[in-house]
Amino acid sequence: GDILIIAGDICSFGNKAELLDFDDFLEIQSHSAKVVVAGNHDWPFACSSPAEANALLKNAIYLEDSGIEILGLKFWGSPWQPWFGGWAFNLPRGPKLAAVWSKIPDDTDVLITHCPPYGILDVVHGENVGCKDLAIALKRVRPLVHVFGHVHQGYGVAEQDGMIYVNASLRDENYSLVNQPISIDL
Repeated sequence: GDILIIAGDICSFGNKAELLDFDDFLEIQSHSAKVVVAGNHDWPFACSSPAEANALLKNAIYLEDSGIEILGLKFWGSPWQPWFGGWAFNLPRGPKLAAVWSKIPDDTDVLITHCPPYGILDVVHGENVGCKDLAIALKRVRPLVHVFGHVHQGYGVAEQDGMIYVNASLRDENYSLVNQPISIDL
């Protein structure tokens, strides 16, 4: 592929050693660009020294409520999710998450978030757990592709309203590495 996208949970326990191992993994990947957002396990980016964590990630572009243009495509990335236990990058549902999603530029081609939107590849034990405010923002932004993870049981691809949704969770609910990376063409 041309661009490798990682939608968070690059660490297991959230320490710098894991981040360094991940960066070593990225270094040997052949993609011309690698784009990463953090997830709820990625404490080095959420703690008191996120700039230090970002500096450790030498082989990828880290996006945190920010964007970049690559190969003519506009990417935007954000690590936030609805409150989930005591993990990193939690915000309460409602105005605080809506404010985060309001920052997504209207001309975004590829949106990368850690959490899924409500109702799309987000079912856990029969219940949709995605973010409703993110689903509302997607109606405004309408990216070509939305890549996310977080909900391990939702792995897969869905197409809806002219958008491609990718839940790229490689691990199942038991944290076993069982799913294959997903490749899409634009």
